[in-house]
Amino acid sequence: MIKHIVMWKIKDECDGMNKKEIMNTISEKLASLKGKIKEIIDIEVGPGLTNGEMNYDMGLIVTLNSLEDLPLYINHPEHLKVREFISKVRLARTTVDIEV
Repeated sequence: MIKHIVMWKIKDECDGMNKKEIMNTISEKLASLKGKIKEIIDIEVGPGLTNGEMNYDMGLIVTLNSLEDLPLYINHPEHLKVREFISKVRLARTTVDIEV
C-alpha cells in the first residue's frame, strides 16, 4: 500500500473566504474524491492541531494500493479540479509518498 501525504500552508483569505472557510472547502472537496476516483482506498484530510512556524495548516493522507495507482489519482480530472482550487488558496505545499 502507498500513502500519499500532502501538507499545505493556507492563505488567510482568498476569493471572499477566510482561512477557516477555505480549509473547510478543501476538506469537503478532497473527501468527495473517494467516491469518484476508484483507486482511492481511503482519504483522510483535516486542519492541523498545532501552530508554529514549522507547522502546516492542513494535511491529507490518501491510501492507494500501489505506486502505479498514484498517477491515476493525481491526473484524474476530478482531482485536477480540486488541485486547481487549492493552488489558488495555498502559500506552500509539501508531499511525500511512502510504502506501508
